[in-house]
Amino acid sequence: MIYLDNNATTRPSDGAAQGAHLASTALWGNPSSVHRAGQEVRHAVELARRELAALLGADPKELVLTSGGTESIDLAIRGVLGAAGARARPAGRAGGMDRAAVPNIITTQLEHAAVRDLARRLGEQGLAEVRWLPLDARGMADPAALDGLIDGGTALVSVQWANNETGVIQPVERIGELCRARGVPFHCDAVQWVGKMPVGEARQRDSEAARQGLGKQSSPSLPCDLLTFSAHKFHGPKGVGGLWIRRGVALTPQIIGTQEMDRRGGTENVPGIVGAGVAAREAAAWVADPTARARLATLRDRFEKAVLARAPGSVVNGAGCPRIWNTANIGFPRLEAEALLLLLSERGVCASAGAACSSGSLEPSPVLLAMGIPEPIAHGSLRFSLSRETTEEEIDRAVEIVAAAATQLGRSSGASL
Repeated sequence: MIYLDNNATTRPSDGAAQGAHLASTALWGNPSSVHRAGQEVRHAVELARRELAALLGADPKELVLTSGGTESIDLAIRGVLGAAGARARPAGRAGGMDRAAVPNIITTQLEHAAVRDLARRLGEQGLAEVRWLPLDARGMADPAALDGLIDGGTALVSVQWANNETGVIQPVERIGELCRARGVPFHCDAVQWVGKMPVGEARQRDSEAARQGLGKQSSPSLPCDLLTFSAHKFHGPKGVGGLWIRRGVALTPQIIGTQEMDRRGGTENVPGIVGAGVAAREAAAWVADPTARARLATLRDRFEKAVLARAPGSVVNGAGCPRIWNTANIGFPRLEAEALLLLLSERGVCASAGAACSSGSLEPSPVLLAMGIPEPIAHGSLRFSLSRETTEEEIDRAVEIVAAAATQLGRSSGASL
């Protein structure tokens, strides 16, 4: 099989798998126990936390380990809203808030469903007012519109770093600057970024200021105040991720317990965490080499160019925007994405339609529609993902299979490609 599906391309590395296996067999104690066996496990967990924090360029004490990106996002958004609501609640009232005191959150229609659907749910429940940040002509979040949306009731801004369906990179640097200027916490879903790109790149000016003692904030190179990541996106195990929280950001825990410095309860997933630490160390070494990323970006471009040449009428969604190296989203007008995926799978190529967690849906991607992509193209759009292990041979073979499948489906459906 040729894996061009995001969750499959990032299968655990040998080192991460071995680390997780060792932890599940040898480090079986509870890291909260005071006996020697428990403290050995605690030591392993903290070493992994240190490796994960190093990948972010952050302080390990600011890192909360979670079950993955979705829980991290939930903790960030609900946690900040909970803290904001507690501050807004009038003194002497045991429950509820005045409607006027309900905080607002600002996000985009481009977010992963973990953010987008959660925001909608919070709005429906009356727990927050949701304000949608407009998009520019290219279908990217528009920082120029953000300042007018922020007011005294804004509890949080949440914008992803790189889109999970198109790979489009959002202007998080500028958004972070605007949020800092207005004193509003900024959460960044960096699941598609961490482990693929340097988190501190293009922020050396802030880092230099911190080294000279010009700033008191922790982890100054990060463009946000809360950052979500998931280990399986950089060849770690599934089911483990984290939330980095800048020191000083108020957050209400959503799972009560003493673990994770009272910020997230529950016995730690030790095998997953240890495997994630190994994966973080490997990812940090890989990200440090820009030639490796350049090679894969060239492979992605080669794949797109060849498919477009072999399947006339096909288009690259997000082509006019800055994109991360591993993602190609190609639309095949008037074809059904699900039918095309089945053909590809039978011929040995694994891909996905939109987000992997919603690839069974028959509806066109809401992200593509929000970007202004016509529905006939959105209906026939597939996401292809590369990993740092993808080869030229796999790309060239995938081109042949994708082109042949699109041609066959086009003929059978009467669509012209």
